[in-house]
Amino acid sequence: MSETIKATENTIAGHRNRLRERFRKMGLSSLADYEAVELLLTLGTPRRDCKPAAKAAIKKFKTLRGVLEASADDLQEVDGIGPANSVAIRLIAEAAQELLRTKAVEQKWPENCATPQQVYDYLYSSMCGLKKEVFKVIYLNNQNRVVEIVEIEDHSRGTVNASVVWVREVVEGALRHGAAAMIFVHNHPSGVPAPSQQDRDITRDLVFAAATMNIRTLDHIIIGDNCYHSLASEGLMDRYAAEFRGVRGKG
Repeated sequence: MSETIKATENTIAGHRNRLRERFRKMGLSSLADYEAVELLLTLGTPRRDCKPAAKAAIKKFKTLRGVLEASADDLQEVDGIGPANSVAIRLIAEAAQELLRTKAVEQKWPENCATPQQVYDYLYSSMCGLKKEVFKVIYLNNQNRVVEIVEIEDHSRGTVNASVVWVREVVEGALRHGAAAMIFVHNHPSGVPAPSQQDRDITRDLVFAAATMNIRTLDHIIIGDNCYHSLASEGLMDRYAAEFRGVRGKG
């Protein structure tokens, strides 16, 4: 090995070790986005200079979050990111999401579930920045512990029939998991969490359908870009529950 190549490798190794040491001592916040990506890329290519590929990835996907949310195919479009690196990045991103999901399942929510911030904190990383709308249901038991978090695959709400099928799927899921209560969460790709009339209407339908099975609907939280909106904070969940009791002659 020539002295020039050896010196280059030593320089790269020294730089990488300094990044790792900085991360070890001060955490992710001490790294620029491209530096965090650079460390991720070393998992797949431990001896190559990963800085150019890391900077190219940030240029393409804008932020660290954008890199973590990118598909394996999109990642491989970046020069220097091959199959091994794309798998490493996707593995870390999905492992982080699973950790958050598991922590949520272990979390005991307050009795009145008055902290939508907790829901936002657990699900924000997996739902913000998505290009399509995703709807998730948090199923809880009688002790307000999370039983499961389920993503509804097809939540088309364009027609009355589609909405009926979708609402039935949510309630059937509650019965299947033995849930006593539910929290709904979905994202707005626009980044603005203000609820639409359609959001309010589907929430009312869900509250009514759940109430027929004696299942409580605690909240519907809409996630935007670094923000969220809770329909329970508007009093809508209580209003819809009261409307249901009125329809059933209990109001």
